[in-house]
Amino acid sequence: MAKGTLGLPTALYYNLSYPRYMPTQFERILKPRRGWQPINFREIWIRRELLAFLIWRDINIRYRQTLFGGLWAVIQPLAGMVVFTLLFNRLAHIGSDNAPYPVFAFAGLVCWTLFANGVSLSSSSLIGNRQLISKIYFPRIFIPLGSIGALLLDIVLNLLLMGGLMVYYHWPLSVNVIWLPLFLLLTLLTTCGIGFILSALNVRFHDVKYVVPYLLQLWFFVTPVIYPNSFLPDRYQLLMALNPMTGVVAGFRHSLLGTAVRWEMIALSSLVSISLFIVGLFAFRRMETYFADVI
Repeated sequence: MAKGTLGLPTALYYNLSYPRYMPTQFERILKPRRGWQPINFREIWIRRELLAFLIWRDINIRYRQTLFGGLWAVIQPLAGMVVFTLLFNRLAHIGSDNAPYPVFAFAGLVCWTLFANGVSLSSSSLIGNRQLISKIYFPRIFIPLGSIGALLLDIVLNLLLMGGLMVYYHWPLSVNVIWLPLFLLLTLLTTCGIGFILSALNVRFHDVKYVVPYLLQLWFFVTPVIYPNSFLPDRYQLLMALNPMTGVVAGFRHSLLGTAVRWEMIALSSLVSISLFIVGLFAFRRMETYFADVI
């Protein structure tokens, strides 16, 4: 093979030195894009295998070299159930819509734990992958999505434990369980929307990591996880539905335990969840242009 200067093959030498000799099918012009950009769903779909790899990687990282492994997924809500039963049911005498309070509390903690852990992990996910972001291009949204997607294993284990608790307390599974996938989807939409916004903000403002635990702590107490919706006065219930997790928690309990719900609250919370997801998508897309420069 003929060699050009620097020992390169002649054809490659001329392609590098004189771009006019390069075939047109290899030419690509990159132009900076400003302002709000549409979501490139086609690119996300084409690279979906990378998302699956990131989810599997995050699962391995979370449970590698741990004593209890996947049991950590159920220890957190289970411990919360025991503490809340002792404090709020036995001592404060807070009701549970006629269901056994441990089952009532655990049903709320299943979806809340998914939300809280998802927001916490996704908000710091971009900073934790700064080397990856600064070296190669791929859809950046895969990183917070991978952190949240890895928690799907936790929700499966928690639902299995929920089934065991219902058998122990002789509480029948409600026919409303057909609604469970919908409320699980709403939980993921809310988690992704908040996670996208906080992860993007955390790239530029690193003090976001100090705000997130405080935000989640406050959010927990304004969400009916440890008390039923009926505990609130009627005039405040629709106002509380502006919190998307209010409808999600009530929907989880309605699906699993058959407790009563106000569907106008569910509809309002669902609308807020979907809106948060859309806003989070576009906000992330708007801010990702500077990730590699400032991370």
